[in-house]
Amino acid sequence: MEKIASFTIDHIKLLPGLYVSRKDHVGSEVITTFDIRMTKPNGEPVMNTAEVHTIEHLGATFLRNDENWKDRTVYFGPMGCRTGCYFLVRNMEPQQALDLIKSVLKQIGEYSGPLPGNTAPECGNYLEHDLEGAKKEASEFYDLVRHWTVEKMRYEK
Repeated sequence: MEKIASFTIDHIKLLPGLYVSRKDHVGSEVITTFDIRMTKPNGEPVMNTAEVHTIEHLGATFLRNDENWKDRTVYFGPMGCRTGCYFLVRNMEPQQALDLIKSVLKQIGEYSGPLPGNTAPECGNYLEHDLEGAKKEASEFYDLVRHWTVEKMRYEK
């Protein structure tokens, strides 16, 4: 079986940050996957499920309500390893995505309203959320990447 691209990244060397993970061509469009790596794989505690679940709800809601980018957002959600999130988007340049991701992290860190999609009919695990933990994780990660540049968005080889 062929090894998929994400398994070719050395997760021992991978540091928290924002990365272009891959670009896929679908017809005339380019779907870019951004790796929002919030904790060091195999070196720091992973985010707890309730925190990353809340980040997912808020991030997806903010992205899909952004007037400029809602129609280009394909997916925003957690990695199975709970070290970060993936953001998949249509036809967006890395600088645009970088600015947008930073904005979303800042919004999550400052959020104080009711959690979107937090009822049994809307969510398959609505009781497992942690708004304060999500805000802390997003704020700490925002502090790390607020001066991040497109040049830093490449994985180290």
